[in-house]
Amino acid sequence: MILMLFAASENSYPQWIIQNSNTVSYLYAVYFTDLNTGYAVGQAGTALKTTNGGSNWIAMLSGTTGYLYTVFFIDANTGWTAGQSGTIRKTTNAGLNWISQVSGYPSNYLYSVFFTDANTGYISGSGGLILKTTNGGDNWFTMPSPVTNTLSCIYFPPSSTSMTGYISGGSATSGTILKTSNAGQNWTLLSGTGANWLFGIYFTDLLTGWAGGYNGTMIKTTDGGMNWITQTSGTVNRIVYLSFPNANTGYAVGYTGTIIKTTNGGDNWLTQFCPSPNNLWGVFFSDVNTGWAVGWNGTIVHTTNGGVVTGIKNITTEIPAEYSLEQNYPNPFNAVTSIKFKVASAGVRNQETEVRLIVFDILGREIATIVNERLQAGIYEIKFDAGKLTSGIYFYRLQADNFTDTKRLVILK
Repeated sequence: MILMLFAASENSYPQWIIQNSNTVSYLYAVYFTDLNTGYAVGQAGTALKTTNGGSNWIAMLSGTTGYLYTVFFIDANTGWTAGQSGTIRKTTNAGLNWISQVSGYPSNYLYSVFFTDANTGYISGSGGLILKTTNGGDNWFTMPSPVTNTLSCIYFPPSSTSMTGYISGGSATSGTILKTSNAGQNWTLLSGTGANWLFGIYFTDLLTGWAGGYNGTMIKTTDGGMNWITQTSGTVNRIVYLSFPNANTGYAVGYTGTIIKTTNGGDNWLTQFCPSPNNLWGVFFSDVNTGWAVGWNGTIVHTTNGGVVTGIKNITTEIPAEYSLEQNYPNPFNAVTSIKFKVASAGVRNQETEVRLIVFDILGREIATIVNERLQAGIYEIKFDAGKLTSGIYFYRLQADNFTDTKRLVILK
């Protein structure tokens, strides 16, 4: 398991903060209709709502005691949730009331719901089940499915026609992705998706998408699923759900508090610190910086800065003539240590340089990004807490302009 490193200083703020859900029920999905209004659903019919960005979460009456695994809103008032025993509930008044809809499959688990407009929606679930409605859920009918595997997540990319959609799923020995090009009338089983069960799937357009699953699996397509490329997620934990606010920036969450982020379309995924060790099942971003993740034991975590640690201290007015990276102190250390580095003058007043400070393990796996921002010339210090890391040898690398330097740190517990 790849663990996480948390940077801190006297004025630093964590990447993600815990919000009080007022429940210990497992939460499986989260959806926001704007920056303030959001919904989370989960175990024992749990349904929560916030109108202030998650500062307060209020319980709603969902009308069921079964597990709810998915929630989706097509506008500020109209949404659906679905789950155990073929349960479907719909609201037309922003969650004040939830009305039962008939799926026709009381023995199936419904894992994902997605609507392309107020009338047209889809649900995927256990046993290869695919349902569709064309009247807002008043009637649901079965669509032909080429598999009997569990279908975990359904997604239709932004499109003027909403004809193209994808479903991820699988079993313990296979990854499944289905595709439709005619609004669900037919679904094709795509090849090249690997042997790991795929849970979350997300597309930013008709051609470009990602799927994640067992053993830290992350795959990407740029040709509408014809070919899938394996990406290095940086974790071996199960990836459950994904959210991409744009084509380059994406987030994925999973087991044991896993949160990973990419800013280059998945070419690199870096682990972010999560203040909860609980399994995360849902994530939603309203924009590149503002997001929520939910999980077991009522876990809700929130970021407003894209998960970036702030609080690097510029400790002098001196302008260095060259870049440098100092040895952390103390070293070896138990929990907290300090790193100093210099950012050289570019010769232009107030010009900033892109600086990255990355920690990785002895196998070369990136553990976390400690600094990833543009800084003016100066001498900087940052403290970090390695309390979540096991004893051993690690490395940290500074990259700035054409300068690169790497040093070793040792944790002794």
